[in-house]
Amino acid sequence: MKTPTPSHHKVRTVHLQRDAYLYVRQSSMRQVLENTESTKRQYQLRERALALGWISEQIRVIDCDQGCSGASDAGRDGFQQLVAEVSLGNAGIVMGLEVSRLARNNADWQRLLQLCAFTDTLILDQDGLYDPSAFNDRLLLGLKGTMSEAELHVLKSRLQQGILNKALRGELKIPLPVGLVYDELDRVVLSADTQVRETMKKFFVTFRRLRAASAVVKEFRRENIQVPHYSRTGPKSSRIIWGDLTHSQALRILHNPRYAGAFAYGRTRTRRGPDGIVRYHKQSQENWTCLIQDVHEGYISWDEYQSNQRILTANAQAYSSDRHTPPREGPALLQGIIMCGRCGKRMTVRYHQRRGQLTPEYICQRDKIEHGQSKNCQLVPGAAIDQSIGQMLVGMVNSKNIDVAVAVQRELQNRLDEADRLRYRHVERCRYEADLARRRYLKVDPEKRYVAEVLEAEWNEKLRTLDEAQSAYEAAKERDIATLSQNHTAALKALASDFSTIWQKDSLPNRDRKRIVRLLIEDVTIIRDTKLICHIRFKGGSCRTLNMPLPQPAWEQRRTPPEVVRAIDELLDDHPEFKVADMLTERGMKSGADQSFTLDHVMRIRIAYGLPNRWTRLRKQGKLLARELADKLGITCGKIRRCRDLGLLTAYEYKRGKYLYDDPGPGLVNRVPKLKMNAHFTGSHTIKEVQYAT
Repeated sequence: MKTPTPSHHKVRTVHLQRDAYLYVRQSSMRQVLENTESTKRQYQLRERALALGWISEQIRVIDCDQGCSGASDAGRDGFQQLVAEVSLGNAGIVMGLEVSRLARNNADWQRLLQLCAFTDTLILDQDGLYDPSAFNDRLLLGLKGTMSEAELHVLKSRLQQGILNKALRGELKIPLPVGLVYDELDRVVLSADTQVRETMKKFFVTFRRLRAASAVVKEFRRENIQVPHYSRTGPKSSRIIWGDLTHSQALRILHNPRYAGAFAYGRTRTRRGPDGIVRYHKQSQENWTCLIQDVHEGYISWDEYQSNQRILTANAQAYSSDRHTPPREGPALLQGIIMCGRCGKRMTVRYHQRRGQLTPEYICQRDKIEHGQSKNCQLVPGAAIDQSIGQMLVGMVNSKNIDVAVAVQRELQNRLDEADRLRYRHVERCRYEADLARRRYLKVDPEKRYVAEVLEAEWNEKLRTLDEAQSAYEAAKERDIATLSQNHTAALKALASDFSTIWQKDSLPNRDRKRIVRLLIEDVTIIRDTKLICHIRFKGGSCRTLNMPLPQPAWEQRRTPPEVVRAIDELLDDHPEFKVADMLTERGMKSGADQSFTLDHVMRIRIAYGLPNRWTRLRKQGKLLARELADKLGITCGKIRRCRDLGLLTAYEYKRGKYLYDDPGPGLVNRVPKLKMNAHFTGSHTIKEVQYAT
């Protein structure tokens, strides 16, 4: 029977000619600081390498991965360096206290074993020396790697089960959002800071009114209201910092159920990618691990929280076509609330530039896009529909508008008072911090100038912040006073008594006009048949139907108005075409394309409608050309023009500089020889004098 070979006999000259690599790692910085004995044991493996024959200069220690988890090789530069050295054949032996120090991931461990087998590299741990190229050693090392990975899973599972049990009871203590704090009994209560509490309440009240996170951000910026948030890192960690509200911060507040007094756990799931980076994925509410309502006091109720989630989902652009999109800047009055009466899907808006203005067009094209159909379900020009809906709403408003205006004015005043109170809270906080910095500076020992200089600089910084806050507060207060002045209140009441004046004002933004519509109308269903049928469903549940004629096509809308055609026909009886164009412009008439008239416009309209031109009209009346009249009278064409200039002939201009004449009879012939034309030049002018022979 062959005796087993001692482990140190596995070390050959080829191994000793290469370097020995000692890998040192602790999973966290806390272990590095507290579990010092484990770190010492790992460094002591250096003595084992010396005993096996390596000299001190050949031993390379890789300890740059201290505080890194071994669950993956991502972010472990030391482990990646070790793998690179092994693959290049520079390592004769790899040393680690145990397999878990090298890797907790079986895939990383097996890859290292395979490289060591290819390059004939030994592996040393606290239990012995192994040759990965030998089957038994490799089998044992593989089992150790599997056990190390299983050990990590067991440790995590125990910790997670303990956390889950506390979470299911709602007793798990997790970081709270700003505005909520733990008291001395670890109960969740509202923040004791009045400014924080009032700011958070105003945030939810503002969203309840505006129903859009971006609108809340704009109003807070406009009112110069700052919101609190926690600093999770840096020297001000876990301290409240005040700053401008951002859209992402507003969404985080609205999506957090803790503000509704509910405890939620499992709102996100973590998954490690192929690159070893842990990524977070949000879960829908039905997939949360646990949800316990009314655990503590909140800023809103659970029903309001659910309503806010529905509003945010409806406002989102990335959801299905059944959403109510928020009002936008375009002039389409029914954008987001118009439905197709054929397929039941929501119609979209398309704009066209016509006569210098955007004209909406409502189109149902979902089936065409999804199923490749040849044509749209419905396409309806929207200008006439919007105008009819607007007229209907104006007609529905009655004399109670004055009372509504007073209520609106009172609501605006309350809103401005609340914003002013929050801004004043911020000034008070800045003043308190400035006073605190002053007291700290006055208490310092004058001999300690190095301390006094720092405290003096901090005091000056707090004073500058106080001055900026005070200036911003005064400016905002003056703006609020100007906003709700007595004249403004009187104008508000006057406008509210005539809703049509407000509705028809060009200064009213399209977004506000759409908000007015959405306060009254739930949706509008359109059916295009022999006529246009609009079924309007109001917020209260009542319905109304409007029957309208089909809108004119674009070519018909650009057709010349009949009154313009009649005017051209009448004017051509007495004037040439180029004068007709000028006369139409003087009368304020426009073409079908809303353009001023030119000679080309008049000619095109005359030809399109088959109107006889000026020449034809005059020839039908028996008017003669100069040549024809000259032949009839037996004189030259030049004498005909002279007689026209003298007023002896009645001439009718049919084109610029072209005339037709009446037949004057034989009397003109007897007077022609007696005409004498003299030309006298005075300066740059020519004066024609006509003398008659006596």
